[in-house]
Amino acid sequence: MPDRAPPVASPATRFKTTTLLWLLAAFGLATMNAPVDIAATLFHLRVPDPDDAMRLVEARDLANGQGWFDLVQHRFGPPPGIPSHWSRLVDAPLAGLILILTPLAGRGLAEGIAAALWPILLFGLYALVLMRGAKAAYGPRAALLALIVATQTVGVGVQFAAGRVDHHGLQLIIILGLALAIIRGAGWLAGLLAAASLAVGLEGLPYVAAAALFLCADWTWRGRPASRVLTGFGLGLGLAAPILFGAQTDPARWSIPACDAISPPWLFLAEGGLILTLGCAALDGRLARPAARLAVLAVLGAGIVAGFAVLFPVCLGGPFTGMTTLVRDHWLLRVNEMTSLPTFVARGQWEALAFYPVLILATLVATRLAPQGRAWAVAATLLWPGLLMGISEFRGIYVASGLVPLVAGGFIDRVLTTGPATRRLSAAAVAAGLVSTIWIPIASLGEVLSPWPRTAPDLQGAMTCLSDEALSGLAALPPGRVLAPTFMGPAILLHTSQSIVSAPYHRAVPQIAASIQGLGGTEADLRRAMTEQGATRLVACPARLSTDLQPEPAFVSRLVQGTASADWLTPEPAQGVIRIWRAAP
Repeated sequence: MPDRAPPVASPATRFKTTTLLWLLAAFGLATMNAPVDIAATLFHLRVPDPDDAMRLVEARDLANGQGWFDLVQHRFGPPPGIPSHWSRLVDAPLAGLILILTPLAGRGLAEGIAAALWPILLFGLYALVLMRGAKAAYGPRAALLALIVATQTVGVGVQFAAGRVDHHGLQLIIILGLALAIIRGAGWLAGLLAAASLAVGLEGLPYVAAAALFLCADWTWRGRPASRVLTGFGLGLGLAAPILFGAQTDPARWSIPACDAISPPWLFLAEGGLILTLGCAALDGRLARPAARLAVLAVLGAGIVAGFAVLFPVCLGGPFTGMTTLVRDHWLLRVNEMTSLPTFVARGQWEALAFYPVLILATLVATRLAPQGRAWAVAATLLWPGLLMGISEFRGIYVASGLVPLVAGGFIDRVLTTGPATRRLSAAAVAAGLVSTIWIPIASLGEVLSPWPRTAPDLQGAMTCLSDEALSGLAALPPGRVLAPTFMGPAILLHTSQSIVSAPYHRAVPQIAASIQGLGGTEADLRRAMTEQGATRLVACPARLSTDLQPEPAFVSRLVQGTASADWLTPEPAQGVIRIWRAAP
């Protein structure tokens, strides 16, 4: 009887998993920005947010020769103008791009190209850092999965959208790099990145503090093996922070405390951290037990905190010092990025599902797996501050969202590696839930079944008031000083040569108050605000009229609706989406 024929070998798989993942990544990258959005940025300088408009104005002024240390926006609240708390480290590359591109494309298009290109370049850097870190922590497939998730994470995508030139994208990269440096045990690099984060913007402060606490806890538990990393972190932060501070701060302001930017209060903490880490390193050989190391940290840490409280008590209340009740209630608490998660839920704003569930799941996953590896523990440590801040203020999720793809890549790879016999459906569901786009259809369905009863002004109409076309009539008028709704200030600076009274920045509390009172009050309130601020023109956006400060509708609202008039206000011939009046001398 002949032997049994050998089984026919199946043909080699031509389409490998890696190829599929690269195709998914390529599709995600190609669809992150719609061509129409890129074109609008290129040719019309359309940007997603007033902060992006103001950042472009700062970069343009720097490119036009404004001094490196001159951070005053001279067309905002003149005279003397409002000093910005933003970093020249973000303005400089944008200004450099504009200067490089101007001879090739002309100034107008050069600004558009810079605004469209800069977020793409930043995302490329983010993707490189993410993939290298995920590969080192979880493996090559996890790195590809992390990239795919990044292209589908709404909280990441919005920070690298066309025209998104503010500093949030850069902060995402820095904090992600900080996490990966700690995972690798490169304390000196983590310290340098922590200093860079503080120099770019203080929203990175909670993550820097969490990183420091992680390294202190690691040293408390492990002792000498963790000492080198802790000492390197202290040296990197303590030495780099004052250098970066000096590099972007006018020497005349070196001794002036500022609670909203890197300055003496925060340098005190950085140098206190350096002393703490050096003290721990010096005593390391004598402290054999974790309890002894914890006691040393407690004493040194308490001294630093007490010194900060004594020397800089004003900063204990946060960055918004000097905020009046009027400005807080009628501006700050109405800014979308200050909205809390409970408020989103109470309003029935389903779009919150595109942001919060992935952050919550990533935080819980990293926390659950923290005992199984340093990468999970570090991710959990840095995710918790972002989640807790995000619950109280939407802007808290900005930086933390950049860590979600790292966790998602590692966890999804873990789920795929688990054999089908032991794979649990719940783990697969969590893995899917770490992808933002999974939640978008749910949010859309919720909006259909239970729409949010919007009582706020037309947001899309308000955005229309910020376009170059809407402001073209104002741009054609001779330069003057404009009293306009606060949210319009940066767009007016970007698209016209006019000066403005107000813009949405907390260092301009009197100017914001004048805008609120003038546009939301009586005719007398309006005239007084314009006179005190030296405004020669009044601008209104019909799609977003100011809140009434008295029982009857505000005078400006009635002016827009044609039910009121004033002999001292003359409508400008150039009208359109916005309304413009010239004030009598």
